[in-house]
Formats: sequence, structure tokens, C-alpha cells
Amino acid sequence: MTKYSMPRRPSEEVSVTAVTRYFFTPLYTPGSAWSVVHWWEARRPLFNVSVGGAGLLSVGALYGFAALPPHPAHFGMPFGAVVVYAVLANVGFTLGPAVDLLIRRRWGNRYAAVGQAMFRYGYAFSVGLTLLPIPLAVISWGIRLLIALR
Repeated sequence: MTKYSMPRRPSEEVSVTAVTRYFFTPLYTPGSAWSVVHWWEARRPLFNVSVGGAGLLSVGALYGFAALPPHPAHFGMPFGAVVVYAVLANVGFTLGPAVDLLIRRRWGNRYAAVGQAMFRYGYAFSVGLTLLPIPLAVISWGIRLLIALR
């Protein structure tokens, strides 16, 4: 028993949220390269939905803040840039299992937790980067407002 675990009776059931299960469980100790790839690929669909949803929210916020007075801004969202961003997000995701396997090959399975941590940080970075246009749109609207009030 570690200092962070609670003693449990075999009959006790532990309930965890879906978020905890997605990011932290099952314990990440795959035995083969294919199981490492499978662990990562099982998480790709929700990653894509999350980044895509954040992208839709960002695009909506861009158009929403651009439409606000004073002097509404007009711009077009290039569809090609959205597709390129989605492809690059998936290329970045694909680097996760590759780096995970390199770490395991170099330092062994005692560094298995690195893969899970890389996934969590990469997920947060990807969603955060996708949401970055929202504060930029707010700042842009604020600047337009300050210029109009001068």
C-alpha cells in the first residue's frame, strides 16, 4: 500500500468519473508496442471531437466579436486553414505513441507513466491552442472599442 492509496476490501467497488477513466485509468502498463498504440488510438476519437468542438467555439466567437459594434469587422474564415490545422493536430497526436515507444525502448517500462502524462499535457495544449482565438477576438474588439471612444 502506498501513502496515496486507501485500504479496500475486495468487495468494495470504486466509482470513477468518465474524465478520470479517460485520462488516468486503466492503469497504463501496456506490455507490447501494439498495446501502446492501441491505448493512444482508443483516445483519438474523443481528442478529435474535443479539438473540433473547441475549434467551432473559437470560430463562433471570432464571428460574434467581429460583428459587435463599433465598426464591425468583416473577414472570411479560410476553410483550407481549418483542414490544415485539423491534420496538424492529428500529426501531433500521432507523435505521442511514437515518443512513448521511444521512451520505453530507451528506459524501459518503469517510465510507462510518461505516456499518460504526455497524453494529458498534449490534450490540454491542443484544446488550449484551439481556444486561443477567443481572447484574441476579445482583445481585438476592445481595441476597436477604445479607438471608437477616442
